[in-house]
Amino acid sequence: MERLTHVAADGSARMVDVSAKPLSVRKAIASGKISLRAETIALIQRNEIAKGNVIATARISGIQAAKKTAELIPLCHTLPLSNVEVEITPDHEQIEVKCTACAVAQAGVEMAALTGVTVALLTIYDMCKAVDKEMRISDVRLLKKTKEPQ
Repeated sequence: MERLTHVAADGSARMVDVSAKPLSVRKAIASGKISLRAETIALIQRNEIAKGNVIATARISGIQAAKKTAELIPLCHTLPLSNVEVEITPDHEQIEVKCTACAVAQAGVEMAALTGVTVALLTIYDMCKAVDKEMRISDVRLLKKTKEPQ
């Protein structure tokens, strides 16, 4: 079995040294879903949730979260994100969130994309919890990650 790069020889957790790696164009796409009652989705679409515009707020929170990933996940590298996009697509029984993170860096951006998705979903949950006690967040996953020479 391969040794994990986040584990030092003595078994302790450590940050991976990427200083010798060349800069690469990094991109990652993550997605997740939140199931809601149809009535709740209708309220969101009519912008009638008491806390405000759910879609706009979740989009901003996802972008902000992606930018703060290294502050939230202890062993993640601080990355100079060049772009973060959060797409939010409601249908009749769920909302899908996709987050795309991009950077020119020595480490991947998948944790930023996953963090963006997760916090956007949590924001939807928070904003709708007064009207929907049956919400369920699911299927948070990495869809794709790429690395190309600069």
